[in-house]
Amino acid sequence: MPLKTGRRKAGIAIAACAAVLLAGAAGATAWHAAGDNGKPVGTWHDAPAGARTPVAADQRLGDGQVAEPDAGGAPANGKVQPRTPAPTPTTSAAATDPRTEKATVAAPQPGTPERPIESESASGRQPVGELLRVNKLLSYLGGKPAKETFRYPGASYVKLHFSRMALLPGDYVTVTDADGTESYRYEATKTAADSDRWAMSVTGDTAVVEVHRGASDQLGLGTLTGGHGVDVDRVARGFSRTEQARVPEKLLNPPGRTGREESVCGSDTSADAVCYKSSDPVAYTKSKAIARLLINGTELCTGWRVGPQNRMLTNNHCFTSSAEAYNTEVWFNYQCAKCGGYDVYQPTKVWGSQVVATDRTYDFTLFSVDKFAAIQKFGYLTLDTKRPAKNQELYVPQHPAGEPTRIAGSLGEKASNCAVVNPGYDGYATGSDVAYYCDTEGGSSGSPVLSRSTNKVVALHHFGGCPNSGVRADLLAAKLAKYL
Repeated sequence: MPLKTGRRKAGIAIAACAAVLLAGAAGATAWHAAGDNGKPVGTWHDAPAGARTPVAADQRLGDGQVAEPDAGGAPANGKVQPRTPAPTPTTSAAATDPRTEKATVAAPQPGTPERPIESESASGRQPVGELLRVNKLLSYLGGKPAKETFRYPGASYVKLHFSRMALLPGDYVTVTDADGTESYRYEATKTAADSDRWAMSVTGDTAVVEVHRGASDQLGLGTLTGGHGVDVDRVARGFSRTEQARVPEKLLNPPGRTGREESVCGSDTSADAVCYKSSDPVAYTKSKAIARLLINGTELCTGWRVGPQNRMLTNNHCFTSSAEAYNTEVWFNYQCAKCGGYDVYQPTKVWGSQVVATDRTYDFTLFSVDKFAAIQKFGYLTLDTKRPAKNQELYVPQHPAGEPTRIAGSLGEKASNCAVVNPGYDGYATGSDVAYYCDTEGGSSGSPVLSRSTNKVVALHHFGGCPNSGVRADLLAAKLAKYL
């Protein structure tokens, strides 16, 4: 089989909810994010060619980087496109773990040029946006509710950071998309430290922030004091599709370390999850249990519900601490509405809560989410306690390169692509992985690899390189049994 490692190439790529991605094309692409009522909440536009600033690097205030609401809401140059209790003690790679079996076929040793390992500094997270410096004050002066619009044409999402929220009792702040379809409310905080916070992202290229007065300020005392208000100092802007196509999967790492990349092996045969709705309804239903993890406002992994309780699973290289989980957005139902179409359902977003267990050797992080009731309806997956057999067919629901849910492994597809090629492949430990050629990309880290015969998870995807590989689910099941 011819192998091709790396992300899909422009011109042959499968676009989010579309048959072909015309990377670099001029003009607008009719991508919409729609709620259950079909009401659009955003549109993606193709960006002009040109190098982008590295993800997560703070940008200084400058032309075209900060929206100016008074000037029509568009950047000047037009080129910006699209708590909880203390955590349970974590697990470790202890000698009490289930015994791993020796690889049935020798794999290149982790750490060699043929199979470099991932950095401990979470290098497997896929860039999906950039961080911009802004300086906006929403004050009480003038006697009217303060309101500002942050618009970045083509952005896939906009996420605001508040450096200060000095509000009177009963006052609150809302952050909404352009037409109010998606809205989040933030109450006055008890301490100044609590006011330093990220807002939940809004889908689309526009975020509207507004200060609302409560009953306690009907006399306009806040206006007289002049000391109250809200400061926005940073904005995370999601890349447009065209920008995302230019972001490399192989990320920079500390000296002497090289990151892994998810891989498309041969031609990409993955498809939008909704394309499976009629032909493979079981796979489509199972895909509902996965989530797009927006980490630090600009980076991506995939996660999924494991078991009926409030438990989510992703890779250790995605994040490891409750502090990181707390600032991670967990998006469910980020899926295309029609096969080959452009409409995307407005996702259900919740915050991560606490890390329950994490382990680098087996590259997993088990965590919980806030407002669990909001995502229970999407179902859950189950770890298979048995190892899959060689040539067993697989499928992988995932969020490659930040796209809406896709599934690799068409129903009936044989071992030529998405099937087990080695049930005892070397990962960070001897024989700890399952190897396969299912198509994945940056952002697929943390995806579940399911068996078509059992519809249970047989591996937690983490390595690329063709063959790609995931940590064996039978090992994870034994390590996590007491937490699930």
